[in-house]
Amino acid sequence: MRSSVEIFDVATGEARVVWQTERLVEAPNWSPDGKFLIINGDGRLYRLRFDGSEPVAIDTGFARECNNDHGISPDGSTLAISDKTEFGKSAIYLLPLGGGAPRLVTSNLPSYWHGWSPDGRTLTYCGIRDQVFDIYTVSVEGGDERRLTQGEGRNDGPDWSPDGEWIYFNSSRSGRVQIWRVRPDGSDVERVTNNPYGDWFPHPSPDGRHLLVLSYDGDVFDHPRDLDVRLRLMDPDGGNARILLELFGGQGTMNVPNWSPSGEAFAFVRYQPER
Repeated sequence: MRSSVEIFDVATGEARVVWQTERLVEAPNWSPDGKFLIINGDGRLYRLRFDGSEPVAIDTGFARECNNDHGISPDGSTLAISDKTEFGKSAIYLLPLGGGAPRLVTSNLPSYWHGWSPDGRTLTYCGIRDQVFDIYTVSVEGGDERRLTQGEGRNDGPDWSPDGEWIYFNSSRSGRVQIWRVRPDGSDVERVTNNPYGDWFPHPSPDGRHLLVLSYDGDVFDHPRDLDVRLRLMDPDGGNARILLELFGGQGTMNVPNWSPSGEAFAFVRYQPER
């Protein structure tokens, strides 16, 4: 099977399979009520339950070129998607979680959604402006975006801490891609990891106890798919880091928030080489 959607239990250190397919699927989000995952594949989004049934497509209206940057609002009512159908570049839209017409949020493109603020009022994302990758925020109502980084290397993959105090992101500003964090107003930029890996996609746990990171070998550029990677767990400040799992993956494994609501487990995708 090309893709294996799995759940990792932090306490037991064991992974279990939810669903496997010959298709390429990516980036599981866990619903706030804990009842299903959302994944993407072939430009569409799907709801995947834990009962062994096949995923069910979500009605995203005209948006049929969705990428793996999507996620559910904290109250479980709204879905953020990143889609390029309308403009030929990724734009961020919001729509009802049950499906419906997408509403454009970002006027500057391309923009790739990555996180919700805990109060559900603000989105954080990676925006590419004049070939410069930076971290931005914008109100869910749209309007002017706020730039949090200033082109210090490539900045990507932002996700909000559950207390709303930090936005974690990965950056190449030190040479190798590592994890950093910044206040939502753009102040107090701090380095979180300092190691030989290439660290991507930091996801704080809902209980605030952990930070989950996908780590490539240090000589890997960008975040390609189909490589040997490891999923590492650490304290929010980067301390006590340990490898939870080594697998064949990368792009698509956990690009967006993937923790269970309780913070006891997380979802990810393991891959087999493409035939």
